[in-house]
Amino acid sequence: MSHDAKTSDVANALLSGVSRRSVLQVGGYAAATLAAARILSPSGVFAQGAGPETTKAKLGYIALTDAGPLFVAKEKGFFDKYGMTEVEVTKQSSWGTTRDNIVLGSGGGGIDGAHILTPMPYLITTGAVTQNKAGTPMSILARLNVAGQCISVGQEYADLKLGLDTKPFKEALEKKKASGKDVKAAMTFPGGTHDLWIRYWMAAGGIDPNKDIQTIVVPPPQMVANMKVGTMDTFCVCEPWNEQLKNQKIGYTAITTGELWDKHPEKAFALRTDYVEKNPKAAKALLLAVMEAQQWCEKMENKEELAAICAKRNWIGAPLADIVDRMKGKFDYGAGKPVVENSPYIMHFWKDHASYPFKSHDAWFITEDIRWGYLPGTTDVKALVDKVNREDLWREAAKDLGVSDIPASTSRGVEKFFDGKVFDPEKPGDYLASLDIKRMA
Repeated sequence: MSHDAKTSDVANALLSGVSRRSVLQVGGYAAATLAAARILSPSGVFAQGAGPETTKAKLGYIALTDAGPLFVAKEKGFFDKYGMTEVEVTKQSSWGTTRDNIVLGSGGGGIDGAHILTPMPYLITTGAVTQNKAGTPMSILARLNVAGQCISVGQEYADLKLGLDTKPFKEALEKKKASGKDVKAAMTFPGGTHDLWIRYWMAAGGIDPNKDIQTIVVPPPQMVANMKVGTMDTFCVCEPWNEQLKNQKIGYTAITTGELWDKHPEKAFALRTDYVEKNPKAAKALLLAVMEAQQWCEKMENKEELAAICAKRNWIGAPLADIVDRMKGKFDYGAGKPVVENSPYIMHFWKDHASYPFKSHDAWFITEDIRWGYLPGTTDVKALVDKVNREDLWREAAKDLGVSDIPASTSRGVEKFFDGKVFDPEKPGDYLASLDIKRMA
């Protein structure tokens, strides 16, 4: 047996364990939506006892459109509906601030949970990104959306009309570096989704994100201003910041991330584990409210209002024109690239099992964080996923909501990426071995 094969086998033994059951292929989204539309009163949800243990929760969010379900749950009274009448949804200035406030907890002046980059609960739980490596256990209760992020580049690369192929970008970066100038790629948090998307995109075309370009951290709302003054050459972030960049003619969209991985998981709704354990009914009530808000957000007839809600100063605080088109699936990439109507890569909040937190997806995020050295190669992925991912709570809530379209498995199965790579959650070591560019700890 070759050394690579042995390494792959050892890695698979360490990293595998996600359920082998195949995913039930169902198409009953419309039926599920109708069933879920039934109105449930708090007394119905908590029929076996009193209401939630507390009516309070402090939740954080970053100014991005995929926080929409939290905005809607607050504005439309879904939190109140399930007995959570004192929920605060507060803007965080950066993902680093979100992390710090989660570590503090509401008792220490921080927050109980958040709209969050899916890998962050794992990085926070393990202590990989916290002070003194002291972990704060977290629980993922739901995914908030699939797809809907973008990778943008500066206007100086407009003639390249960049898309999935980053080889032309690599040549342009090398030329710029040869002239004595720095080249930088911005993401929003080390090891977070945006970091992983832009690294995957660049590495697929031969750009080593650890050697060929400097990666920097910039909070989402500051991306456009930083690109305007030349801080970076490319960035990855959610809307409305890609559309705003294009509208201000500072840059253009190279790709929307669904082109990298169709229907990829993105943000999560997560709480501190101690909040969930101390207040299981309250945690469920919050989850019910968020899930019902996701169903509302998914309906095309609500997209205009959803965009208007997101645009409000107390939520994102951006022009409606920077939000509404892509919310409805119209993508003008800029730089003279074709405008796409009814994009297949529109952000989904409920359709395509967008809300269900597949364990296999979390296994990919952890494996990618191992790829780039954010987590050690000895990480027991299955044990870590089982510790953080509470898809069991999602299933309970879905039943209370009358949802019939519930995934049969915790795995969505083998995932395929635009460059031909595949991730088998049963064999993550094979996936790692297939990648030419990586930086494993």
